[in-house]
Amino acid sequence: MCGRLDINDHQLTRFVSEQLGLDFHTRTNRDLRPTQQVEIVAYEQELQQLSSTWGIQPQWAKRPLINAKTETVASKPTFKAAFKLHRCVVPCSGWYEWKAEAGQSKKTKYLFTHPDEQPFYMTGLYFPMTDGENRLVTLTTAPTPQCLEYHHRMPLLVRPNEVKFWLTSKAEELDPLLQAPEDIPLRVHKAS
Repeated sequence: MCGRLDINDHQLTRFVSEQLGLDFHTRTNRDLRPTQQVEIVAYEQELQQLSSTWGIQPQWAKRPLINAKTETVASKPTFKAAFKLHRCVVPCSGWYEWKAEAGQSKKTKYLFTHPDEQPFYMTGLYFPMTDGENRLVTLTTAPTPQCLEYHHRMPLLVRPNEVKFWLTSKAEELDPLLQAPEDIPLRVHKAS
């Protein structure tokens, strides 16, 4: 689920800076993958932009973990502390999913974007490392009816006016935000 992001620097720099009151900058990567660097927004005394590498590698895991489920993020030992202390949002222009189509041997790639080119604020957790680097996992939730056609999970999104609440509230106050908001407009189209 959601293993690729669309990052459009022109779109994100302008909208995120205006919506969050933050001097936000990023680099375009129209197919950002796990283990690559992505810009996030976190709250450490104030809203700030941090660079982060997508994925964590716990000792017990055979491959990097890139997502955490909202249903268990507050209780799983791997994520529990970060959920309390290190929540973030990942501003992105969209994300990709692949769907098996009848009669085709290869899955079709779909891009999920906002119809008005607004950014999505995908929720996540960041993990400050001893070498000064940050690592990231994004949060997933049960899909809206529109997304269910493509995948059984979707990114947990928050609206621009919910970002600060997501970042600064106590973990136990976040239950209302842990489900996919069905009123965030989505445009789904085949990706090239």
